[in-house]
Amino acid sequence: MNAVILLVNRLSKVIGNICKLLSYPFHLFFPKKRFEIPSYSRAKVLSSKTSDIPKVIWQTNFSNKSTLPVYLNYLFNRLMSLDHDYYYVGNEGIEEFIRDNASEEVYECYKRINDGAAKADLWRLVVLNVKGGVYLDIDANLVWPLSKITQGQSQIFIKNKQDSQITNFFLATAPNNPIYQKTIDLIVDNIKNRDETQGVYSTTGPQVLSDALESEEGVEFRSYRYTCIQGSFTNEHFQYLDKPRGKWIHTAPEDLIKDENTESKD
Repeated sequence: MNAVILLVNRLSKVIGNICKLLSYPFHLFFPKKRFEIPSYSRAKVLSSKTSDIPKVIWQTNFSNKSTLPVYLNYLFNRLMSLDHDYYYVGNEGIEEFIRDNASEEVYECYKRINDGAAKADLWRLVVLNVKGGVYLDIDANLVWPLSKITQGQSQIFIKNKQDSQITNFFLATAPNNPIYQKTIDLIVDNIKNRDETQGVYSTTGPQVLSDALESEEGVEFRSYRYTCIQGSFTNEHFQYLDKPRGKWIHTAPEDLIKDENTESKD
């Protein structure tokens, strides 16, 4: 079966790269054209596959008005998850959710974050811990039907290709996961005791999840190759066409966390 999944993985890369290549002339001729990712898309089919992980997908970005390749990435993922409800949550919705569902301490720390991706790092943990489901970065695509990935599981963590580092561009869990709460607590601690030499990756991102998992026993990890990959359909150019240098790698570590009682950037 793994061989079949790898074949689908490579096929998705081919399809994605063709879409990405064709998007350059498309946006050259239609530079202002954008496609709207819906805030909610209900499940289209029923599935007999069961798991403790709710059949809900959560995504966010700086805007749901997307370029062609980002939208095609969304459509591909919906084809892979027809039995899941889908939610896109924007900046205002993210802040509202954390305000209404997290502790005052978490909310106050969230408001001190100056980077959109870092805000999304914290939100994905909160929303999955409260509601459960699956989180995907906007540039990630599934390589196998989602119900088959989550079947019989209560949580899924994946490792990336570079150095087998735990990553957070795909997360799946049942609600009330103590590992997620531990990760949230570590992020809060990082924000309250900010280290201006540490950027998004170590303050709110995958490194924090890795730290939370370090002392956990019996946690199984799934390879990204059989689960979810990034960058097949889109890239930084198309994802941030309307927000140049908007990717988290362009946020200086010293600018990541603001002082208390100072307004944060979007």
